[in-house]
Amino acid sequence: MKQTGHQQVVEYLSNLQHPLKQEIEEVRKIILSADPRFTEHIKWNAPSFCIQEEDRVTFNLQGKGFFRLVFHCGAKSKDNKGKERLFEDPTGLLEWAAVDRAIVKFTDMHDVKAKKEKLEEVIAKWIEAAG
Repeated sequence: MKQTGHQQVVEYLSNLQHPLKQEIEEVRKIILSADPRFTEHIKWNAPSFCIQEEDRVTFNLQGKGFFRLVFHCGAKSKDNKGKERLFEDPTGLLEWAAVDRAIVKFTDMHDVKAKKEKLEEVIAKWIEAAG
């Protein structure tokens, strides 16, 4: 029987060997509580969060001493060349990698807690702008 996306993530996290596992789990809770429409599954060998089956936020756990959240607009290629960023980020939290892709980096639990409110705000704006 195929696992649900939620079951995939629960199993993935139970087997995860990462020095910031507790912080990763805390950020996951923040994301899931930010919008009741979020579903989750594993993408790019990490938990990813979808709205209406389109990936919007995905963990990148490859760093040493940190991890990242990648904000994106799903698998479908968008024609965003020459366009402006999806929105202006009043929080200053996002590091823009492209007009439709941004990153937030976390280093420890203090960092996660310090960024919690801004992260919730950015998630809401991203969902609204990414459609």
